[in-house]
Amino acid sequence: MLLLLGLCLGLPLCAGSLGEAWPRDDTSEQKTKPLMTEFLVKSTIISRYAFTTVSCRMLNRASEDQEIEFQMPLPAAAFITNFTMLIGDKVYQGEIREREKKTGDKVKEKRNKTSEDDGEKGTETFRASVVIPSKDKAAFLLSYEELLQRRLGKYEHVISVRPQQLVGRLTVEVNVLERSGITSLEVLRLQHSRQKGSVRGEGDSELPPSTVINQNDTFAKIIFKPSVVQQAKIAQNGILGDFIVRYDVNREQSIGDIQVLNGYFVHYFAPKDLPPLPKNVVFVLDSSASMVGTKLRQTKDALFTILHDLRPQDHFNIIGFSNRIKVWKDHLVSVTPDNVRDGKVYIHHMSPSGGTDINGALQRAIRLLTDYVAHDDVGDRSVSLVIFLTDGKPTVGETHTLRILNNTREAARGQICIFTIGIGNDVDFKLLEKLSLENCGLTRHVLEEDDAGSQLVGFYDEIRTPLLSDIRIDYPPAAVERVTRTLFPNYFNGSEIVIAGKLAHRTVERLHVEVTASNSKKFVVLKADVPVEPPEAGNDEAGSARPEGGGAGDPNHVQRLWSYLSTKELLSAWLHSSDERDKERLRQKAQALAVASRFLTPVTSMHLKRSGLQTDKPEDAQSMSAAAGPEPVMQSLRGASPQPGPALKKPYNPRIKVSKTSVDGDPHFVVDFPLSNLTVCFNIDGQPGDILRLVSDHADSGVTVNGELIGAPAPPGGHKKQRTYFRTITILANKPERSYLEITPSRVILDGGDRLVLPCNRSAVVGRRGLEVSVSANANVTVTIQGTIAFVVLIHLYKKPAPYQRDHLGFYISSSRGLSSSCHGLLGQFLSRDATLTQEPAGLSEGPGRPPLPRAGDGPETVLKVRGHQVPVVRKQRRIYNGEEQVDCWFARSNAAGLLDGEYRDYLAAHPFDSETAFGLGASGGL
Repeated sequence: MLLLLGLCLGLPLCAGSLGEAWPRDDTSEQKTKPLMTEFLVKSTIISRYAFTTVSCRMLNRASEDQEIEFQMPLPAAAFITNFTMLIGDKVYQGEIREREKKTGDKVKEKRNKTSEDDGEKGTETFRASVVIPSKDKAAFLLSYEELLQRRLGKYEHVISVRPQQLVGRLTVEVNVLERSGITSLEVLRLQHSRQKGSVRGEGDSELPPSTVINQNDTFAKIIFKPSVVQQAKIAQNGILGDFIVRYDVNREQSIGDIQVLNGYFVHYFAPKDLPPLPKNVVFVLDSSASMVGTKLRQTKDALFTILHDLRPQDHFNIIGFSNRIKVWKDHLVSVTPDNVRDGKVYIHHMSPSGGTDINGALQRAIRLLTDYVAHDDVGDRSVSLVIFLTDGKPTVGETHTLRILNNTREAARGQICIFTIGIGNDVDFKLLEKLSLENCGLTRHVLEEDDAGSQLVGFYDEIRTPLLSDIRIDYPPAAVERVTRTLFPNYFNGSEIVIAGKLAHRTVERLHVEVTASNSKKFVVLKADVPVEPPEAGNDEAGSARPEGGGAGDPNHVQRLWSYLSTKELLSAWLHSSDERDKERLRQKAQALAVASRFLTPVTSMHLKRSGLQTDKPEDAQSMSAAAGPEPVMQSLRGASPQPGPALKKPYNPRIKVSKTSVDGDPHFVVDFPLSNLTVCFNIDGQPGDILRLVSDHADSGVTVNGELIGAPAPPGGHKKQRTYFRTITILANKPERSYLEITPSRVILDGGDRLVLPCNRSAVVGRRGLEVSVSANANVTVTIQGTIAFVVLIHLYKKPAPYQRDHLGFYISSSRGLSSSCHGLLGQFLSRDATLTQEPAGLSEGPGRPPLPRAGDGPETVLKVRGHQVPVVRKQRRIYNGEEQVDCWFARSNAAGLLDGEYRDYLAAHPFDSETAFGLGASGGL
C-alpha cells in the first residue's frame, strides 16, 4: 500500500490540473474513478478563533487497486493540527513531531519542482495519496486552526469547497460564537476557481443555494447543503468555489474586548470614532517594460481613484521607476485640487520601458519622506507610508535580495512603513513580503488574470485611514507572563490588534490594562481594570462550544489563540534572524511550542502511525512518509525579533564599581555629588503599583527611565507597614530612533522597529543603531545609549524568599555624559547639581584619613544646602552593588522633603513609558 503526504504552497495541486487528480493513471480513459460519497466541513469560530475539520469519504469501485488523492486548499495563515486516514478497517493517526532538518530539505526540494504551477492566492494545499484495494473504502479527516484577521471592518472565514466531483452528501457548517455580540453577518456568493469554463451562471447568485442561516445576538449557525442537482448547476466538475462567511462584532469599550479563561487572556483592540492621522505617502509605481498593456493601465486607473481619496491634511508624491528613477516633485506636496490633477497627468504620461531598479526606487521614496518629516516639522502625529507596486524582480542596480532588505531597513529606521503589491507570476513575492514585514507594512499578491486595479484600490482602503501611531499596550508585569507582541507602529481603521498572554496567578480578580498611543489631536492613554471571572459550569465558551477534532485534552480557545500567536511570532523571528545561534534558539523554541500545541509548521512534521501497531516496528508497506509543514509564510506583521548585532563587549561584571547614584532595595536612593565629595541618601515610601520617574530627559537627550513598585509585608517587629521594591524598570530612548526597554527580574523586552525578548538567566549582548543591551545571567542588565549614557540594572533573586522578600531590581547610573543639564526625575535632578554642608560638627568632614564618622543620633544634625534648600541630614551607611560595597552618606528624612523638587506625587508617571513631566525645568541645576 502506497501512502504519500505533502503540503504545497499556494497551489491547488502539486502536479497536474484539478480535473486530473482522480485517479492519476492516465493509461485508461475508461477506468472507473473513485467515488466520493461524502464531503463534510465543520467550522466553529469562538471569539475570532476558528477550528475547522474536513471529512471526506471515498469508495474504490474498480476491480483493481487504485491510488486515491485527498487534497484540501487551506488559508495561508492556518496551522494543520491533525490528519487521520481510515483505509478499510485500518486507522492511521497523525502525530506532530519535531522535523529533522534533512527531511525538511528533501521535502522542500520536491515542492520547489512544482512551484511554477498557477494557484490560488492566499492559500496552501494539503495533499495525501493512498492506494486503496478494490471495492474498499477510505476516509480522510483533516483539522486546522486560524485566527481570523479583521480587514475593512469585517472578519472573513473562507472554506474551500472543491471536491472535484459531484458528491452525494455535501455539507458545510459554520458556527460563530461571539460573546460581545454579532453586529453584522453575511454569506457571500461562491467565489469560483479562476479556470475558465468551470462555472456556470447560476452559481453567481448572491446567496449560495440551500444555505440556511440561524442567528441570535451572540451565536450564528450557517449550513450550506446543496443537493447533487444544485451542485451540477454550479459546476459539473464539482469545483464549487470558496464558501465565505463575513461578520463583525459589537465594540462598546474603548479599551477593547478582553477575555479571560482558565489562566489565559486575549485582548482585542479596535478603537473607532477617532480623528484620522495625517498621511505622508509616496506612491512608487513600476514602469518597466514588463508592465506594458493591461497591468499598467489598470494600475494607473487605480491610482487616479486613490489620489481623489486623499484627505486635505495628507501630503503625497509619486515615483515611477524602471532602470531610471523618475520623481514627480522634489518634495511632498499637500493635497489640493491642482496637485491631484497634476499628479494624475504625471501618472497618465508614464510609459513602460527598461528594467527594474527596486532598491533605487525604495531608497528615493524613503529619502523623500525622511526629508519631509525632518524639515517640515510635521511631528510624531502623522504616519509615513510607501505604497510600492511592481510586477518583476530586481534587474538593475542592486539586485541582491539581502542587501536590498538591509538597505531598506537601515533607511526606514522603523519610522516609515512599506506596503507592497506584487502583480503577476514573475514578481519576487518573497522579497516584497520581507520588505513589508520588516518595515511595519502589509503585502498583497495580484495574479495577472485578476482585476489589478480593483485589487489595488481595495488594498489601499485597508490603510487609507490611520487612527493611531506608536501603540503600546501594557499589563502589570507581576500579573501576566509570556505575553505576545505589545508594541504596534500604526492602527488603521477597520483592522484589529490582538494580544494574548498567560496570567501569572489564576486567583487574580482584576487585570489592569493600559493603552498608550498618539493620534492626530493628543497623546492617548486608556486605562481599565477588567474583572477576571472563573468560567461557570456548563459555560458554552469553556465547554459545549469546544470544537470537535481537537482532542479530549484540548485547552480552551483562548489558550489555543495564545499558542497560535506565539508560534507565529517565533517563526517570523526565526525566519528573519541572521545570527546563526539566535536563529537556532528561535527554531528550537518555535519547534517546542508547535509540538506541544500540535501545529504543523516549517519546523515540525506529521507522521501517520497505524493504530494498534508497535510504533517502533512499522510495517514497511504501511509506513508513512513525513508530511512536511509549509514553507515559512511571511506574516503581515512586524517581525517579533530584530536581527541581533554583533557581540559588542562582554556582559557587565557586577563587581565592577560604576557609580553611587542609584536606587535599590526598599527602595533606598543614593546620590553622589562628586564636586563636593558628598554622598546623600534618602528613602521613598511609595505604594505598590506606583510608577516613579527616575530619569526624565525626554525633551533633550530623548531618554526617560521609570520604575514600577511592587509590595511585600514588612519584617516582623519593624516600624514599617510594608516594603516596596522595583519589579520593572522601563527605559524610553527616543534618539536616534525610538526604542522601548522593559526590564524585569526574569526578562528584558526590547521594542523598537521589532520586538526582542531576552531571558535574564542567559548572558547575551544585542545592539542596534545607538542602543546596546548586555545581559549578565541572573546578575544585571547594562543599557548603553548613543555611547554616552549607560544604566546598570541589578537583578536580585531569592531561591527561598522570606514573606517580606520579592525578586526585584536595582537601578544604577553608570554614565550620564549624554544627559542634559535639564535632566530631572528622582535621580536625574541631581546629576548636574552640587551641594554643601553647613553647621557641620568638627571632625565630620569626609575624606581619606579622616576619623570614623558618627552614626545617626550621635551628634547634632547637619544641614545640607541644595539649590537654596536647607535640608537636615544625619550620617548613615548604605550597602550598594548587591551588598558588595558600603558607602557613608548623609541621610535626608521625611521622604526627602526639601531635598526634592516638589512632592512625591509630582514624580508619579501615568504609565510605564510616560515621558511627560510635572516640572518646568528651564532653570539650571547648580547652586
